[in-house]
Amino acid sequence: MKKIIASSILALTLSTGVALAGSHVSLKYPVGEGAFSWDSYNAWAENAPDLSGQTVTITGPWLQPEDDVFRSVLDYFAAATGAEVIYTGSDSFEQQIVIDAEAGAAPNIAVFPQPGLASDMANRGLLHPLPDGMGDWIAGNYGAGESWVDLGTFTNKDGSDQLYGFFYNVNVKSLVWYVPENFEDADYEVPKTMEDLRALTESIAADGETPWCIGLGSGAATGWPATDWVEDMMLRTQPADVYDQWTTNEIPFNDERVVAAIEEFGWFARNDAHVSGGAGAVASTDFRDSPKGLFSSPAQCYMHRQASFVPAFFPEGIEFGEDVDFFYFPAYESKDLGNPVLGGGTLMSITNPSDATNELMEFFKLPLAHEVNGAQTGFLTPHKNVNPETYLNDALRGQAEILVNATTFRFDGSDLMPGGVGAGTFWTGMVDYTGGKDAAAVAGEIQDSWDALK
Repeated sequence: MKKIIASSILALTLSTGVALAGSHVSLKYPVGEGAFSWDSYNAWAENAPDLSGQTVTITGPWLQPEDDVFRSVLDYFAAATGAEVIYTGSDSFEQQIVIDAEAGAAPNIAVFPQPGLASDMANRGLLHPLPDGMGDWIAGNYGAGESWVDLGTFTNKDGSDQLYGFFYNVNVKSLVWYVPENFEDADYEVPKTMEDLRALTESIAADGETPWCIGLGSGAATGWPATDWVEDMMLRTQPADVYDQWTTNEIPFNDERVVAAIEEFGWFARNDAHVSGGAGAVASTDFRDSPKGLFSSPAQCYMHRQASFVPAFFPEGIEFGEDVDFFYFPAYESKDLGNPVLGGGTLMSITNPSDATNELMEFFKLPLAHEVNGAQTGFLTPHKNVNPETYLNDALRGQAEILVNATTFRFDGSDLMPGGVGAGTFWTGMVDYTGGKDAAAVAGEIQDSWDALK
């Protein structure tokens, strides 16, 4: 009789969109309404355990308004299980999680902004492996699934590799922004391959126009936009394992393959005919100002390679789809390296295991756990079963398509390097290179700085 009553309560909960089993929290989107993946959610919820009286705690870097959006996702777990889930955001997360874990007071789940700290904590025995089967699920359900498994796999204190990280909320850097009207007026087509992109660059220059706007200026961080270019070029000229060896210095920074990737960037940035203001203006142009040349009249450039955040620096009133669009920074067809994507993102790891925590990780496999977030904010996921219609806007839908169709995903390489290199000599070296210094010489100096840190 108790099971029948519980099932009736759950059915009422799901039909009304109100969490009756413990939390009494109204759901953001009533169950059954909209384009969300309700069937898989309902199937999971019908078999979810009764976790009334249990609590799952989560700590991460998300603050307002992202934290409330995330809590609205967690409400669907509470509605089905009766568990209470408490998320606490912190602007000092990376320091606090280490302190709490060392003191035995860690939350059940920690949300890391990037893999580095999570890997360090796994090495020290401060993380717990994800539930069995999670790796196989990620490999089969995420675009470039094996990449996400690799990125979430760390070495524990016993020296063995285990899956500790589940990626949730990621971003894309491999984007080229352009003005569709300008392309149409000049009869230019969006390139599908790197060969096409290079040919388009030359064609625009031959027409007496300027193909690219590139700016490396960023105050004390000047140079970082060039590192993204080089990282994208590494992924388009070398297999992913070579990229990994580069970011860990298993191959030296002045390896000929790395030097070649720097020179690939130079083909675009060091040619006066290819870049607005000429090659000499690249390092001195602020990265926040560089995309504005797309929208001037006449246009100062036709393309700008930058990550998904760049619309924040577009002139006021620019509308995506009408005034601006983007395309995937393409791969070389001739090199047969698939569709690599450069980006970043947050990952969830278990810092204090419990049965309720494992069930919450099962919930995060559901498309709905991603769709509710993506419907409200700039959230992206490589989850292949998420309904694209649920994304907040067309820009997110387009970027999500790139993620889902990726064959390889890699994190920003400079973020994976020691700070003195990735946020130091790599930045300054790219400024020197765009100023005319030899690529091999620059790469050698960066390697020397890395050696000095060992």
